[in-house]
Amino acid sequence: MKAYRFDSFNSLDDLRLREEANPRPQRGEVLIRIHAVSLNFRDIAMVRGRYPRACRPGFIPVSDAAGEVVETGEGVEAFRVGDRVIGAFHPRWFGGEMPSTILKDSYGAENDGWLCELKAISQEAIVHLPDGLSYEEGATLPCAGHTAWTALTGPVPIRAGHTVLVQGSGGVSVFALQLARAVGACVIATTSSARKAEQLKALGAAEIVNYADDPKWGSSVRALTGGRGVDRVVEVGGPGTIAQSLRAVAPGGEIASIGFLSTENPGIDFFQLKASGANFRNITVGDRASLLELTRAVAATGLKPVIDRVFTFDQAKEAFSHLESGSHFGKIVIRCVS
Repeated sequence: MKAYRFDSFNSLDDLRLREEANPRPQRGEVLIRIHAVSLNFRDIAMVRGRYPRACRPGFIPVSDAAGEVVETGEGVEAFRVGDRVIGAFHPRWFGGEMPSTILKDSYGAENDGWLCELKAISQEAIVHLPDGLSYEEGATLPCAGHTAWTALTGPVPIRAGHTVLVQGSGGVSVFALQLARAVGACVIATTSSARKAEQLKALGAAEIVNYADDPKWGSSVRALTGGRGVDRVVEVGGPGTIAQSLRAVAPGGEIASIGFLSTENPGIDFFQLKASGANFRNITVGDRASLLELTRAVAATGLKPVIDRVFTFDQAKEAFSHLESGSHFGKIVIRCVS
């Protein structure tokens, strides 16, 4: 099979295509022909030395994929040849408390990921791809879609009448916008692009705040809610946006901390944090049980993931470069079969 590996994390030129032996499924495993993978910010963060956890070069990158079961190992009962499936971001977090091995299980950082043609994996580390979605669309669910779902569903689920703030137009933010609108919540979005503002409105955003023109955008978001603040902030910026998120959130509301897109780190004002009255919840995608919930919700609502562009397998480096540019709206996908 063909597989990409990062020989080192010096530049995108270190992403090299190799010819490797085809894997074979062991007991309890299935062999998947990978049809599509999607990229996340973490994939470029590893290359640029911005990933907050330890990661080692030499592995196959990318955590999210969709494909077809082409062979089953002994004892596999949950899947059959021909089934369409997606991988779980955390292959051994099935539900309940987060396992202590979660960092060592990380695709692309500590283990081989999915940017290849074939992968043998435990039947417990995949779920069925929802009917009605293409492989390209399904590949966007394991991290971005699942993270947005986790941010909105617990421990107090977002419902009609709530207001949600999403930051920018990357994969998690766009999914959060779509999922929040699906339950009747009001969504306020931030962006610095007039073009993206129109796209966000087309997806159902009620209000748009331009953070480049309005550095105190948190106060502007609060003003749009009549001074109350939003019930949920889907916080993807991290250190550079948290101060404004604290201004935007309602007392008793929640900041769901997800990403680290911003490069600046001015620090957090403890008294602002205390005075906000908000809950702060760290999101690490989610477990397999909640991924199953997401797939059911997608099937029930007919939600269609937003894909910015689909690259071919031979264009993998170009796909990473497009991700790094930050010009995308929604998800970037690599099709692994011709």
